Amino acid sequence: MKTNIPLAQRMRPNILEEYIGQKHLVGENGVIRKFLSGGNIPSFILWGPPGIGKTTLANIIANTIDREFITLSAVTSGVKDVRDAIEHAKKATLFKKEAPILFIDEIHRFSKSQQDSLLAAVEQGVITLIGATTENPSFEVIRPLLSRCHVYVLEPLSSDDMEELVDRAIKQDEILSKRDIEVKEYEAMLRYAGGDARKLLGIIEILALSTQSKLIITNEYVSATLKENISQYDKDGEMHYDVISAFIKSIRGSDPNAAIYYLARMIQGGEDPKFIARRLVVSASEDIGLANPNAMLIANACFESISNIGMPEGRIPLAETTIYLATSPKSNSAYLAIDMALAQIKNDNQIRPVPLNLRNAPTKLMEKLGYGDGYKYSHNYKGHFAYQEFMPDGLERATFYKPADNSKEKQIDTYMNSLWGNKYSL
Repeated sequence: MKTNIPLAQRMRPNILEEYIGQKHLVGENGVIRKFLSGGNIPSFILWGPPGIGKTTLANIIANTIDREFITLSAVTSGVKDVRDAIEHAKKATLFKKEAPILFIDEIHRFSKSQQDSLLAAVEQGVITLIGATTENPSFEVIRPLLSRCHVYVLEPLSSDDMEELVDRAIKQDEILSKRDIEVKEYEAMLRYAGGDARKLLGIIEILALSTQSKLIITNEYVSATLKENISQYDKDGEMHYDVISAFIKSIRGSDPNAAIYYLARMIQGGEDPKFIARRLVVSASEDIGLANPNAMLIANACFESISNIGMPEGRIPLAETTIYLATSPKSNSAYLAIDMALAQIKNDNQIRPVPLNLRNAPTKLMEKLGYGDGYKYSHNYKGHFAYQEFMPDGLERATFYKPADNSKEKQIDTYMNSLWGNKYSL
């Protein structure tokens, strides 16, 4: 018995019936199960957080339909590796009708040229591509390749899924099943794991190694043990999402020292600098917003710099931007405004036509129907403003944007009041 094989590897399922979670894809009416029942699958990309079974699902698919399974990692593979894999697939199809499955882990890390090298093979059916990514494919996968692939979103495992995984590991694993283990409380394990099955199995393994006698798992024991073993728990970067969460919350909380600390942890751990830069752009719009509009310019410049110069020099613009955002005044007014407007539209049970005066009149018929009648061209009026109604009927006084309490938005508030008076109760 090989005790050096990690529990996550020992527990990796080989058939769909053993797979936990993602019922929307592999359940009775799931789209992937339907593909498998037909014996064929299209090229697709699996998008979701780490540790929820993307690689495992790809393996199961290949096993189920008896396809050759070629694996590449975008972290270690180059264009030559991709071309070699495609050449191998071409030779394989001379002897088999079905194309091999080419699985690319972390496909978002492939450069444009690497992704370009896949296009013809996917289009001609030389390979069936399955990509796995933790990043939004809309931003990270080139449009021509994305148009040739379906995208399926994988969700973090539910509490019920995670508890099932714990019970299965304790009862079915060749090593743990021989131990005397009792689970009295799940909550701490699930909280630390955060929907990540691989992380959860890592936690169980640490707990099992913490004692050779009977193991009674309680919330208190889990917290105490993980704190003692935090370096072991984090050494493989499985706290990726915990650290990025702490990083963003430190910026939001205006603590530049904590933010720089978490930035250093990510850099030291080999985090993709473009991933960090993207999060800074999000923070600039979501947390700083209109309190300091320059924050968005700085964050975008940081992303551009990282894309051009890479690491290790990229750590400097990352640090500069992190400190700038952390020390900026904060406002989420734009974030709240768009969400309020979206909620209004989603929950509105009325059809609200655009007012006639705001419609264009490109044809004579539209002009006769009153399109554009009464519209005042703002630049023709003093101060480039003319008081008129822009909202649809029934929403004349609806207010979505509410200026936050900071110097910049106080100026906005004053200016809006000078234009609209108390119309929107600003």
